[in-house]
Amino acid sequence: MNRRTTTLSATVALAAALALTGCSSASGGDKPELKVSGAFMPQPVMDMAGGFLTITNGSGTADKLTSVTSPLSDDVTIHETKNQKMQEVKSFDIPANGTLSLERGGNHIMFMELKKKPKQGEKVSIELHFEKSDPIKVDLPVEAANHNPRQH
Repeated sequence: MNRRTTTLSATVALAAALALTGCSSASGGDKPELKVSGAFMPQPVMDMAGGFLTITNGSGTADKLTSVTSPLSDDVTIHETKNQKMQEVKSFDIPANGTLSLERGGNHIMFMELKKKPKQGEKVSIELHFEKSDPIKVDLPVEAANHNPRQH
């Protein structure tokens, strides 16, 4: 009897462990751990502006930046630059344990038809929206029109 009970207990424990493992991988695993750094907006000279930042994913789960909203403009889009041409995209991949860099001359946030022109020293609030993660609110410091931080 004793041996049978032990075997049954071990079988139940193993089945429970496998069931839990199955549940966690079926739900996609851990939620991405996203952090934003290096955010800024060059002072706009026209009624449009660009936004730049880096999103770091500290988890083993990839995510996507799907949109950006801001009280500064009702028309905020994300753009990629390929062969020196800008085009709007639906999302940017944020790799697991990797980064998404939005920088001058590359991928970036585009603000059209600004409701006002922010000046250097002010901050523009934005909200980043993702496929899996909760939205992240970020304040973009407005820098000089020619501001271009060195990467790495």
